[in-house]
Amino acid sequence: MAKKSTKRKLVGLVSKASGHRSYYTVKNTQNTSEKLSLRKYDPITRKHEIYEETKKNLGRNEVKARKS
Repeated sequence: MAKKSTKRKLVGLVSKASGHRSYYTVKNTQNTSEKLSLRKYDPITRKHEIYEETKKNLGRNEVKARKS
């Protein structure tokens, strides 16, 4: 069985115009250390916009403090 490589990371792409995260992609962090910047279709503005790389984490896995 082949080993799972950790060189490729899943990243989210966020629109600069609307701030909406509509796309995810995988990038090789060893070859491209700078942030990705791609031109993709934004369904909210109905135009092609610049999307920049962010972390995959949407804040769903973070532990929130309990109210006392």
